[in-house]
Amino acid sequence: MLITVADLASAVGAPRIDGAAGDVVVTGLTWDSRDVAPGDLYVAFAGERVDGHDFAEAAVDAGAVAVLATRDVDAVVPVIIVSDVAAAITDLAKYWREQLTGTVVGLTGSSGKTTTKNLVRDVLAHDLTVVATKANQNNELGVPATLLTADHETDVVVVEMGMRGRGQIAELAEIAQPDWGLITNVGTSHMELLGSRDEIANAKAELYEALPESYDFAFVNADDDYADYLLERGRFEERGVTPVYYSTAEDPAERTPLVWASDVVFDGEGCPTFTMNAVGFEQLDLEESNGSMQCTLLLRGMHNVSNACAAAAVGLASGMTLASCCAALEAANPEKGRQVVHRTESGLTVIDDAYNANPDSMAASLSTFAAMSVAGRRLAVLGDMLELGDLSRESHERVGAQAAKAGLDALVCVGELSRSIASGAVAAGMPESAVTTCDDAASALELVASGLAPGDAVRVTASHSIGLERVVEGLVR
Repeated sequence: MLITVADLASAVGAPRIDGAAGDVVVTGLTWDSRDVAPGDLYVAFAGERVDGHDFAEAAVDAGAVAVLATRDVDAVVPVIIVSDVAAAITDLAKYWREQLTGTVVGLTGSSGKTTTKNLVRDVLAHDLTVVATKANQNNELGVPATLLTADHETDVVVVEMGMRGRGQIAELAEIAQPDWGLITNVGTSHMELLGSRDEIANAKAELYEALPESYDFAFVNADDDYADYLLERGRFEERGVTPVYYSTAEDPAERTPLVWASDVVFDGEGCPTFTMNAVGFEQLDLEESNGSMQCTLLLRGMHNVSNACAAAAVGLASGMTLASCCAALEAANPEKGRQVVHRTESGLTVIDDAYNANPDSMAASLSTFAAMSVAGRRLAVLGDMLELGDLSRESHERVGAQAAKAGLDALVCVGELSRSIASGAVAAGMPESAVTTCDDAASALELVASGLAPGDAVRVTASHSIGLERVVEGLVR
């Protein structure tokens, strides 16, 4: 972002600031006074526990050149006063979106969206100037913050969009105005709020529905059983939007453009090597690869092969070569809390997958764990999966059945809901003596740590709010 205080005030509907104060240039924004960089706009939120107005002076001392607030504060920099700072940030992001000349890619899905966003970012950054959502800041504040990080030189802005109900993707898309859209899949997360997969698909399809007509791309997971449903909701043919398909099927249906993986094999760490194939992109005719190239990921699991194909599809649509896409994918590292492998001095292997979980991602993590080579015992610490509504018990039991088939030597289930994981595992044939339940992360850590030996491997997976990262930290420590 590069904007004068006068233009900023105008964009958010505040009284115009003229003179020397109005000429001050803002180059970024933050609402955390501990995270201020020189040139930032400091946004003062009045929360239930902490009032950001009380930290305005500290923000200015750290380099903030202006303050956005709902009341006057004691500051030696321009103060822009509005009635609602969150609404003002949205207005500012909409104004700034109009100034951007690069392509905006909107991305959502029931699972895998943050990892896919990271891969899309890494692929595009191989050849282009890219700004992408930080971590999973994909809500009504994170989306504007992502747009406001871009500038006139940015080639592509990758915007992750989360949701809690119908209409929220549409609201975020109204801010971001995506040129292209990617939906990773339609799963069962948010079932508690939306009631059915049809309704989840309708909510996700709001991204496709928001795409402009005639010249833009929608990236479609051809393996997802809701792919055709999403296509219908997006009215692609009627609106002139080009669907770009990606798949991990060995013999995918004949569609173009298409990116797909074949000949997938896994090493002892669960990392895949496969052939990346592509058809329907003009630049492929100029490449030596003839549309096929071997690719090896540092990320683990079959689900990440699909995510990699999605990222390559975006890269190829942007005009990149298949060689550049594969080179970027091979260098991509997992994000903290997403299948990161720690090897301790005591000889343990700890797989940190405690960032988030739903039935689909939990199943994928167990499948990946089963494919890994382990010298000693194989243990899993699995916690509650949230927002599954009436399907919660059934979903947890199904994960338990998958755990029973994953070759585990021991299973520790953390939380009230995860007791159904335990019962599902026992019902599927796992010995009762190998299954334990406990109430919280501290109990799980004490239980697991007491019985480990060199060569053992522990996988930790749950919804983030369960706090199982403390199990990971404790085992690594």
